[in-house]
Amino acid sequence: MTETREVIIVGSGPAGLTAAIYSARANLAPLVIEGEPSSTSDQPGGQLMLTTDVENYPGFPDGIMGPELMVNFRAQAERFGAEIVTDKVTRIDFSSRPFGVWIGDPDATEPSYRATSLIISTGAQSLMLGIDNETRLIGHGVSTCATCDGFFFRDQHIAVIGGGDSAIEEASFLTRFADKVTLIHRRDELRASKIMQQRAFDNTKIEFLWNHVVERIDGENSLTGIGVRNVTDDRRSDLDVTGLFVAIGHRPNTGLFIGQLDMAESGYLVTAPDSTRTNVEGVYACGDVQDDYFRQAITAAGSGCMAAIEAERWLESL
Repeated sequence: MTETREVIIVGSGPAGLTAAIYSARANLAPLVIEGEPSSTSDQPGGQLMLTTDVENYPGFPDGIMGPELMVNFRAQAERFGAEIVTDKVTRIDFSSRPFGVWIGDPDATEPSYRATSLIISTGAQSLMLGIDNETRLIGHGVSTCATCDGFFFRDQHIAVIGGGDSAIEEASFLTRFADKVTLIHRRDELRASKIMQQRAFDNTKIEFLWNHVVERIDGENSLTGIGVRNVTDDRRSDLDVTGLFVAIGHRPNTGLFIGQLDMAESGYLVTAPDSTRTNVEGVYACGDVQDDYFRQAITAAGSGCMAAIEAERWLESL
């Protein structure tokens, strides 16, 4: 018969592994299905595996490399008895209890595991441009998080790509450090809210490059510049920047849950106020899969703690 676990955690990262630490310390013997290394949307360890220096996570005054931090999270969870499987969940059935969880063939008759409670921490991925050197230079001049990396670009010329609220927030935040911020947008007007637009227009450190797209990212070991194209007349030019922040949006990894769990229009899972509870009893969501606002390692870890405690108390009530 298929093995039934009290707690299965789908996804890893700071949220999932913190949930694993707390669940394991509560003697719930959690199973963490952390994802596949080959998958861009299901990366074990989450986005921090693609991050170099992490200087804003408490407890590391000299900073720590993102992958090293996640290795420490993983080791701590295993120390207390969490079992970690490096594989990808392909199907979950919330229609009956215990819930069915499939690895491998989603059409198999029997699930790979069953779970009394589920904690979902599948995260979200930053939308990228899809051009050469972009992924290779993440953490070396290319970033998707101004709050995380802005400090490293003091007195430099930085470019931000995007035209929505997120891009304006990133650009405005970066002016605290940068000598100049160039906002690159493919249209001739912003999509951001009016108040956000005015904030950007009033900031003397922000310049606007309208009707342009980035076509080239230069640099061997770090970013040395970018090539842009004017979409109206096709003229190409170079920008001498040492920082490039991509702010064109995020996509939550929620495809598994469509039609089963409540989602916002943006695709993020909806949880109860001040809670990680979803609309299905015994199912909890934590980290970036349900947080489209903070998107920080520390807040993800905090919500992973919440999910584990809520799952533990719910199991006790059964």
